[in-house]
Amino acid sequence: KMAAAAGAAAAAAGLWSEVNRCGQNGDFARALKSVNKILQINKDDVTALQCKVVCLIQNGNFKEALGVINTHTKVLTSDVIAFEKAYCEYRLNRIESALKTIQSASQQTDKLKELYGQVLYRLERYDDCLAAYRDLIRNSQDEYEEERKTNLSAVVAAQSTWEKVVPEDLGLREATYELCYNSACALIGQGKLNEAVKKLQKAEELCRQSLSEDSDVTEEDIEAELAIIHGQMAYIMQLQGRTEDALQLYNQIIKLKPTDVGLLAVIANNIITINKDQNVFDSKKKVKLTNAEGVEHKLSKKQLQAIEFNKALLAMYTNQADQCRKLSASLQSQSPEHLLPVLIQAAQLCREKQHAKAVGLLQDFADQHPANAAEIKLTMAQLKIAQGSVTKACMILRSIEELQHKPGMVSKTPSELHEEDIDSAIEVFTQAIQWYQQHQASQTRGASPKSPVHLSLIREAANFKLKHGRKKEAISDLEELWKQNPKDVHTLAQLISAYSLVDPEKAKVLSKHLPSSDTMSLKVDVDALENSHGATYVRKKAAKLTGDNQQKEQGQGEVKKKKKKKKGKLPKNYDPKVTPDPERWLPMRERSYYRGRKKGKKKDQVGKGTQGSTTTGSSELDASRTASSPPTSPRPGSGAAVSATSNVIPPRHQKPAGAPATKKKQQQKKKKGAKGGW
Repeated sequence: KMAAAAGAAAAAAGLWSEVNRCGQNGDFARALKSVNKILQINKDDVTALQCKVVCLIQNGNFKEALGVINTHTKVLTSDVIAFEKAYCEYRLNRIESALKTIQSASQQTDKLKELYGQVLYRLERYDDCLAAYRDLIRNSQDEYEEERKTNLSAVVAAQSTWEKVVPEDLGLREATYELCYNSACALIGQGKLNEAVKKLQKAEELCRQSLSEDSDVTEEDIEAELAIIHGQMAYIMQLQGRTEDALQLYNQIIKLKPTDVGLLAVIANNIITINKDQNVFDSKKKVKLTNAEGVEHKLSKKQLQAIEFNKALLAMYTNQADQCRKLSASLQSQSPEHLLPVLIQAAQLCREKQHAKAVGLLQDFADQHPANAAEIKLTMAQLKIAQGSVTKACMILRSIEELQHKPGMVSKTPSELHEEDIDSAIEVFTQAIQWYQQHQASQTRGASPKSPVHLSLIREAANFKLKHGRKKEAISDLEELWKQNPKDVHTLAQLISAYSLVDPEKAKVLSKHLPSSDTMSLKVDVDALENSHGATYVRKKAAKLTGDNQQKEQGQGEVKKKKKKKKGKLPKNYDPKVTPDPERWLPMRERSYYRGRKKGKKKDQVGKGTQGSTTTGSSELDASRTASSPPTSPRPGSGAAVSATSNVIPPRHQKPAGAPATKKKQQQKKKKGAKGGW
C-alpha cells in the first residue's frame, strides 16, 4: 500500500508538471486531459477541479464548466470559484444570475469588480456602472488602464444616447480609435452631428494606423474592423436627410458580411426605416437579419424595441393585418405606457377604413394614460381633420390642457365654415405644431429629427391651408416638409404652386429641383395606349414634312393657308367641240348602245390548240434565229426573247390551201411537238 501510494503521488506530480507546462504554452486542451487523469486519482481535488473549470472556460465550453461547478458545490464553494461561476453565467447571457453570484461572494476581488462593471452595463444600469469603473480606475494600476477608460467612455456614450443625459467631460485623452468612436456616439446623442462626423473620421484614421502596423492584417480585416465606424457615419447621414448616401454606405457594409450580428441587425433596421412603405420586398429580406441568433444579447432594450416597432409597421405596409395586430399587441403588453403600439394599431384600423374605431382606441388610451394624452389627442384631431371634421378636431384640441386657454377654436360645422372659421382652424394648427415641437425639444434637447407624428401634423396643416386657398400661409409648412424629405416631388410641386402667387422667381428656382422627364421611368407606351381598342381618342400619324413645310411649322405666329383644290386632268384625246358621252361614267354593260361582245374575235388565240402543238412560224418568230437580231442574254425568269414587231399571221388565222395540205401540216406539227419534249 505504501508503494502504491508513493507511485500515485509520483504519477500525480508528473501530471501536475504537464498541466503547468501546457498552461504556460496555452495548450488548454492537452492540459484538460492531464487534469482529468489527476481527478481519476483524487476526484475531490479542489485545485484539480479549479484547473478543469479554467481549461473548459479557455476552450469556450462555458456550459460544461458551469456544470462542473454546480456538480461539486460542496468542494467548490462560492469563496473558491465565485469569479469563474459568474463569468460562465455572464458568457451564457444569464446576466441576472451573474449579478447574484457576484453580490453573494464574501470577498470582492479586482476580477469580480471588473466583471461587475460589465454586468451592470449589460443590465443598462449606467449610473452604477459609471461609479464602478471610476472606482476601478482610481484604485488600479496595471496594463489594463486603457481598456477601463474605453469602457468608461462607452458608459458615458450610452447615457447620452439612451437616457438623454448630458455627459460630463471625463478628461480622457482620445489616443485610440475606440475612445474616439465612443466620443462620437456621445456627440450623436447630444445632436452634435457635425462634430460627431469629425470624431468618426479621426477614429477611422487611428484604426487604419493601428492595424496597418501588423503585417498579418489584410485590407479586408481593416475594412471589417471599420464597419462599425462606417455604420455610424451612415446613421449620421440618415439623420441629416442624406438618405441616398446613407443607403449606399449601409449596403456596402452588408456586402462585407461582418460577423457582428448586432451591427447587421442595426443596419438592416435602418434600411427598413429608409424604405418605409416603398421597396417592401427589400425590407422583408433585410428583416431576416434582425432575427439572427444572438441579436437580443448584442443590442440594448431600446434598440430591440425599435426593431419590433418597425416589424409591426412593415407588416402593416405589406397588408399583413393579423401579424401587425399581433406584434403591436405584444409590444403594448411589454410597455403599456408606450405610444407607438397604440398608434400602429390605430393606423392599421385606418387602413381598414375603421376610423371611428381608431379614434375610440386612441381615446381609451388617453383616458388610461393621462401623461401621454396630449400627443394621443393630437393624433385624434389629425384623424378628424383627415375625415373633414374640422369642428370635432378643434374640440379635441381644446380638451388638451396645454392648449385650452388659447383662442382660435372653431364653433361651426364643417359645411358652414367661413373665413373666420378657417382662420381659427389655422391658428389651432399652429399652436398644436408649436406645442408638439416644444414638447419634443424638451425630451430630446432639440437633437432628434421630427417624429412621424409631428411631420404628419404639419402635412395636415399644409393640406388644410391649400384646400381652403391659403397657399401663402402653407409655404412655411411645405418648406419644413420638403426640408425633411428633399426627394418628395409631391411636396415640392405644392411648394412651387404656392410660391407662384407670392414670389415667381423663387418658384422658378425651385422648379429646377423637379425631376426631368427623362429620369421619370413611367414605362408606359403612349402610342400603344392611344391606338388601343379601348381608347376614346386615337392619335393620327403625322405625315412627314418637307423642308419648306418644316420651316413653316417652326415659324411662330404664321396663319395656315387653306389648300386649293387642284383641277382634274383632261384626257389626251379630249376635243372641246365634241359633247362628252353622258353615259361615260356607267360600266360598258349598262350603257344603252352596248351590243355585247362579238364571237370569233378573241385576242391572241394562245394556248387553245392541242397539247404540245406549235405554230408553223415559230422558227420565224424566234429572234435568236434571225440574222439581223443581235445576240442577247436571256432575262431571269423568261424562256426566250420574242420579237414584238413580227407581222407573221398566226396559224389559226391563215386560210387553208387545201385539205391534204392541212393534214400534212398537222402531221408536221405533231412531229415537231414530239421533239419539243413537253
